Amino acid sequence: MFRKFQRKIEDFICENCGAKIEGNGYTDHCPKCLWSKHVDINPGDRESDCSGLMKPVGAEKNGDEYIIHYKCIKCKYQHQVKSVPEDNFEEILKLY
Repeated sequence: MFRKFQRKIEDFICENCGAKIEGNGYTDHCPKCLWSKHVDINPGDRESDCSGLMKPVGAEKNGDEYIIHYKCIKCKYQHQVKSVPEDNFEEILKLY
């Protein structure tokens, strides 16, 4: 049976701000600038051929959580993820 989510523990350097990020297997965006990269079709699979940068374009509050909205600057794919405690809250507020 194929699982939709595949945990990948990977460190990366943010292609937007240059921050060195230590991944924990659930890290899918830079906690400093909130930018991401379009590398997955399903979370963690690294099957997307796009590899465009995902710009944070909005945020919404859902209960006690913030949801960050993204749009790929290359192919225009749209995606959203839950924020994590390590995220720069000032950057989230700029999107909200």
